[in-house]
Amino acid sequence: MTQAVTLPAVGFIGLGIMGGAMAARIAAGGYPLHVYNRTRSKADALVAAGAHWHDTPAALAKQADIVISIVGMPDDVRALYEGEFGLIANAREGAVLIDMTTSSPALASELCAFAAARGIAMLDAPVSGGDVGAREGRLSIMVGGEAEALERATPVLRCLGANIVHLGGAGAGQHAKLCNQIVIAATMLGVCEGLAYAQRAGLDAPTVLGAIGGGAAGGFLLNNLGPKIARADYAPGFFVEHFLKDMRIASEEVAAMGGDLPALELARRLYRELADAGHARSGTQALFSLYDAAVPRNAEAGQ
Repeated sequence: MTQAVTLPAVGFIGLGIMGGAMAARIAAGGYPLHVYNRTRSKADALVAAGAHWHDTPAALAKQADIVISIVGMPDDVRALYEGEFGLIANAREGAVLIDMTTSSPALASELCAFAAARGIAMLDAPVSGGDVGAREGRLSIMVGGEAEALERATPVLRCLGANIVHLGGAGAGQHAKLCNQIVIAATMLGVCEGLAYAQRAGLDAPTVLGAIGGGAAGGFLLNNLGPKIARADYAPGFFVEHFLKDMRIASEEVAAMGGDLPALELARRLYRELADAGHARSGTQALFSLYDAAVPRNAEAGQ
């Protein structure tokens, strides 16, 4: 008779646009799920489906073999993990802590060392793929930390995506995610400028997207966010304010290396302007609204 396999209990903290979908996929994978979120109502659907609610991160940490967090800002990460009531101080012996927030590489290294001093394994594992990737389990996961800890956590991470890449020691996952955000920053400028040009030329945006989306210009941003731009749908899959945070961290890292990335700095300036115009909680595709205002449609073009 085959003995049933007991799956590790998984704690999940941060049930926003990304985290809520990610936690649901872990629960669908059969893992006992423990959840915490600052806004309790965001956990209601998961709890109704069988997840265990905890009133504090410390209480959750005492019940989970693997704890995953995806929160907003580096200060949120520090507050969550450090201190008497933090995850590290309250984690179970042998637990693996995984922060999937896009955060500072230096902070990731600091927290990993703090955890190691208590005999706790910690990984930094930010993700890319947006809300669609989170819902469909197609996230790319960039991991920094010890290989042994990643091996233990990999079956759970496979609920979230198949592309799980170990980049190196603590902080390496965060560095890789900053590479990702730098590429996105420049690419978003190109997507918006191409569609602004199409608008000025009097072309039909969906038709243009169909024409260029299958060629060299095609890619995740053009093919997934381009249609949203065409219908002025700026609902968030990823908040502008969080993208600004990511670009700020990337800019600081580049400066510390003695480098300069002009496209990144231009994107930061434009997204700051966008946030100041009231779009901090809009999706990153709302950048087009700046171009839309500056480049009005030419109704006569293309006639």
